[in-house]
Amino acid sequence: MQETRSRVLKNLVLQTVGLTRQYGAQFAVHQLNLHVERGKIYGLLGHNGTGKTTTLRMVTGLLQPTEGEIYLFGEKMTTPTKAVFGRIGTLIESPAFYENLTARENLKIIADLRGTKSKHSIEDSLKLVNLDQETKKRVRQFSLGMKQRLAIDMAMMHNPEFIILDEPTNGLDPMGIQQIRLLIQKLSAENGVTVLISSHILSEIEQMADPVGIIDKGILVEELTMEEIRHRNRHYVKLRVSDISQSIPLLEKQLGISDFEIVGEQEVKLFQLDGNLAEINRVLVTNGIGVSELSVKKANLE
Repeated sequence: MQETRSRVLKNLVLQTVGLTRQYGAQFAVHQLNLHVERGKIYGLLGHNGTGKTTTLRMVTGLLQPTEGEIYLFGEKMTTPTKAVFGRIGTLIESPAFYENLTARENLKIIADLRGTKSKHSIEDSLKLVNLDQETKKRVRQFSLGMKQRLAIDMAMMHNPEFIILDEPTNGLDPMGIQQIRLLIQKLSAENGVTVLISSHILSEIEQMADPVGIIDKGILVEELTMEEIRHRNRHYVKLRVSDISQSIPLLEKQLGISDFEIVGEQEVKLFQLDGNLAEINRVLVTNGIGVSELSVKKANLE
C-alpha cells in the first residue's frame, strides 16, 4: 500500500489532501484534493470568490491552511523550504514592478535578489516573452498585456519546473489573452514546465488546460480531462416520449441506435447524430409511442 502511494506522489508535482482554510464559521476552501501531474497544464476553474486564489496562496506558502496536507514534488510541506520553492515560479494576484524602470532593469533587480548571475538568463527570458525589443520603454508605458508577460517572465527567469498563475489573462483584451495563452502553451510544450493556472474564463481554460479542476464555494466539484469534458458535452438529440421502456428496444433494434443516455422517466439523449429525425419520429409514432420533443441540442463547457 505504501509503495502505491509513493509512486502516485512521485508522478505529481502538486497534490493536496483535505486542504482547508476556514475563517470563523466560514470555509473559504474545504477539503480540497488537487492532483497536478508533471508536464501538464492544469486549469483551476471557478467563479470569482470560489477559493481559487486562497488555494494558490496556501500552495505557495503565502497563507497557512487551517488543516490538510500539501505535497510538492512528492515531498510533504510542513514549512516552506528554499529547496522546494526554488523550483517554483508564481504570479499571485497583481504583479508589482518598478514602473520608472525598463523591463530589463526590473529583471536585473529580481535576478540580484535571487542570486542569479548570468546576464544571458535575463536576455533569454525577455526573448521568451517577446519583450527583448523593448529596451528603452519604461514599464509605466507598457500595456496591461505587456505587464502580464513581464510578470510571467519574473516568475520564469530562474527556470522553475512548476509555475502557478492566478488569473493571468484577467482584464486583457483579446490580443493580450491570446499572447498569454500562446506563451503558457509554449512554456509547457517546449520547456516541459508544469503549469497550474486559475481562471473564471471558461473558453480560455478549454483552449489551454488539460486536465481541469472545477471549484465552487471552496469545494472541488470534480477533476476532468478535456477528453472527458468533450465526451460529456457532445451534441445530442433530445427525445421526449410517452413510454421509455417501449422506446428503447425500437431505438436499438429498428433504428440501430446504441449510443444514448436515459434521463428521467421520459427523456433520452441520443448521441448518434447521423440518424434521420423524421425516421426516428415515424418508427416511434407508428408503434404507438407519443413523441413530445425531438430536437438537436448543443452543449459546451459552461
